[in-house]
Amino acid sequence: MNSAYLVGLDIGTSGAKCIIADQEGKVVASKTVEYPLYTPKPGWAEQNPQDWWNAVCQGCAAIMAKAGVPAEAIKGVSLSGQMHGLVALDKARQVIRPAILWCDQRTQKQCDQITAKAGGPEGLLGYTNNQMLTGYTGGKLLWLKEMEPENYQKMDVFCCPKDYIRLQLTGQVGTDMSDASGTGFFNTRERRWSDELIALAGLDKALFPQAIESVDLAGHVTAQAARQTGLPQGLPVYAGGGDAVIQTTGSGLVKPGILGVVIGTAGNVAMGFDGFHDNPQGKLQMFCNNQGGLYHALGCTLAAGSAYRWYRDTLCEHDVAQAKAQGKNVYDLMGEEAAASRPGAGGVVFLPYLAGERCPYPDPNCRGVFYGLSLVTSRGDMTRAVMEGVTYSLKQVVDLVTQISPAQKVYTSGGGAASPLWRQIQADVFDLPVYTMSAASEGGAYGAVLVAGVGAGVWSDLKEAISVLRVETETLPNRANQSAYQDAFGLYESLYPALKPVFDQGAKA
Repeated sequence: MNSAYLVGLDIGTSGAKCIIADQEGKVVASKTVEYPLYTPKPGWAEQNPQDWWNAVCQGCAAIMAKAGVPAEAIKGVSLSGQMHGLVALDKARQVIRPAILWCDQRTQKQCDQITAKAGGPEGLLGYTNNQMLTGYTGGKLLWLKEMEPENYQKMDVFCCPKDYIRLQLTGQVGTDMSDASGTGFFNTRERRWSDELIALAGLDKALFPQAIESVDLAGHVTAQAARQTGLPQGLPVYAGGGDAVIQTTGSGLVKPGILGVVIGTAGNVAMGFDGFHDNPQGKLQMFCNNQGGLYHALGCTLAAGSAYRWYRDTLCEHDVAQAKAQGKNVYDLMGEEAAASRPGAGGVVFLPYLAGERCPYPDPNCRGVFYGLSLVTSRGDMTRAVMEGVTYSLKQVVDLVTQISPAQKVYTSGGGAASPLWRQIQADVFDLPVYTMSAASEGGAYGAVLVAGVGAGVWSDLKEAISVLRVETETLPNRANQSAYQDAFGLYESLYPALKPVFDQGAKA
């Protein structure tokens, strides 16, 4: 069989990543092009969709030149992208206003209105199996109607960020079912738009694009797009998926029993399922996965790697200077200090609520805390406490996910996965073997490659596609640490309920 190649495009918040991989799963070319984020008001976050397209054109041209792959050997391209963003398009398919992003916080009022009209949180779960979070697209649509009615009137259809790239590639507007799930208006049980909830919210159903499965054909690269990107004209474009879902597909999470834990800026815990499951108390995000009949559970904590970076920048200036002088990685020095502390961090517990929290506590008022400091506390204790505190916060999400299906192992990724100590802490706290997998660093772009391969027939389905992944590291739980971590986690769990009144009082100050 002649080699087949696939292209994956990921539209992130900070930049677009473009990759080419072969049918064995090897990435042969990769390019990331950054673009700006705009904050016109406190709590707002916007981007110019044209910046995304310019970055994709530049990135695709670079990987095509580097890979040197014949056009006929490339079998398909698919897409990943930051979820929940609102790209409003007029009848000419021109962007009406800057895109409102997932991290924008302006829509709490509108989200509350939608929830109330649905009959409260439980009523909302009946329509979509998800709560209406401020990050979701749904509140943004109602905000546009209420606050910018002239732009709402101009809007003919909306799409999500990756779908704007699909529009530029193919001339076709649409989305996939994983991204649709993240709008807050998608009936995930029946894999269709919730016409009932859309009507209750007072929105126009015609604004909602067609939603197809991630592996379905969404169009072909046009002559104009081929000239701009260097991709072959006529190349099949497959729908792809929202990054929080498709990046876990790229890590091998398409069936139950495997937990995906990402310690990036935020922390994510995810698992794939073979069928629909109810969302326990609405604490998780329960989305359609990247192939028909498959589902995906996700819980997000807001400060994971960002909490560790804050600690580095605020309290580890000496380590930063020493690392620079010695030509070392500052995180290696911090890890050495943390390793000198014992499991449980000498009784120090860190609550990583530096940006409020989403799961398991959807609470914007909670704040970061060091508990248990004493005259014998070392900086190594504090460093280890940050690593452990982030892991405890993820453990609470793990416990929610495993209420649905038990787990046998963990695939970890993100910056935290680079630390052997942090991988050991995860294995000990979760009491599960922890693995890092090949290509996990490529994120959603690699998941898009797998989706494109299934769509193009390179693999029969996603379960076959993930067979190209390889284990890079294995970390087993250390039973000698189990008792210390059980005690420390119990203390961690008791702190948020005890401090909740203090958090709320502080928010009023």
